[in-house]
Amino acid sequence: MSKINFQEIKKLLPEIKKNVLLKNYTTFKIGGRAKYFFEAKNKEDLIKAISLAKKFKLPFFILGGGSNLLVSDKGFKGLVIKIQNTKYKIQNTKIMAEVGVMLGELVNVSAKTGLSGLEWAVGIPGTVGGAIHGNAGAFGKSMKNVVKEVEVFDLSNEKIKTFKNKDCQFDYRESIFKKNKNLIILSTKLKLKKEKKSNRIEKRMREYLNYRKENQPLNLPSAGSVFKNYELRLQPAHHPPEKSGPIKNYELVKEFPELREFNKKNLIPAAWLIEKCGLKGKRFGNVKISEKHANFIVNLGEGKARDVIKLIKIIKNKVKNKFGITLEEEIELST
Repeated sequence: MSKINFQEIKKLLPEIKKNVLLKNYTTFKIGGRAKYFFEAKNKEDLIKAISLAKKFKLPFFILGGGSNLLVSDKGFKGLVIKIQNTKYKIQNTKIMAEVGVMLGELVNVSAKTGLSGLEWAVGIPGTVGGAIHGNAGAFGKSMKNVVKEVEVFDLSNEKIKTFKNKDCQFDYRESIFKKNKNLIILSTKLKLKKEKKSNRIEKRMREYLNYRKENQPLNLPSAGSVFKNYELRLQPAHHPPEKSGPIKNYELVKEFPELREFNKKNLIPAAWLIEKCGLKGKRFGNVKISEKHANFIVNLGEGKARDVIKLIKIIKNKVKNKFGITLEEEIELST
């Protein structure tokens, strides 16, 4: 990155700040300082900041709710754009929402309006934009099931485009927005269903929330699930052998009979793999693998990103050695 004239940037973006501590903006409560920091209060602010970063050849990172994110101890040597545009409106069974609306707020307002389809997201932190970016999901549902269209700013040609659901290329914790960094989400239109008995929606939400409270370490800072669950689906021949299908190792199946059921479902929970490697409670510095849910790494206070990365490496190595499986991170690493 070439030398930047801060005063020149400040003339174009008056509210820009310097050296802002990022751990205060993440659910993990980990991370160093952003060299430059700007809060985008509307779509125009967001586009202006992105275009300015492009003009000055300045690396930029868009920060939503700060969940599902690990920020380096060294911070970010560029421009962090904090999303603050949070307008939304409900029209019949549709919700039009800007990228910065908290997903939890949409869950609650849709339930009060008698709209069903977002109950599974109760208790998930973060913004609707972040949820679309990573196709967030739980309890067998995901954003793929509710997104009708997404308004996008394409940095490559600086044009605003509309992506229909099929254009978003949603897959398990994946989307086109995750793969193509030029596509910046601005807003979305969600399509829900009218539920005649709203108490059914509330009942489902209570059940999902209780499950989270009982099974996840919600009392300590974390970034949510660290790894994606492992999919046992047939892949093209050029992929590594480990991705070719069900686990057939007789000794492993004998030792862990649960693998038979996982093979039938074509999915192995990452938490199960980590637990069976005896890693629950493993600690480095002030971070550790949760005893309550092995796919959560929790911050015990003043945790460091470098220690989280050490734990991630240990988990991947142990799971690879024991099961022949390479886990893939679900959390995003910002460096």
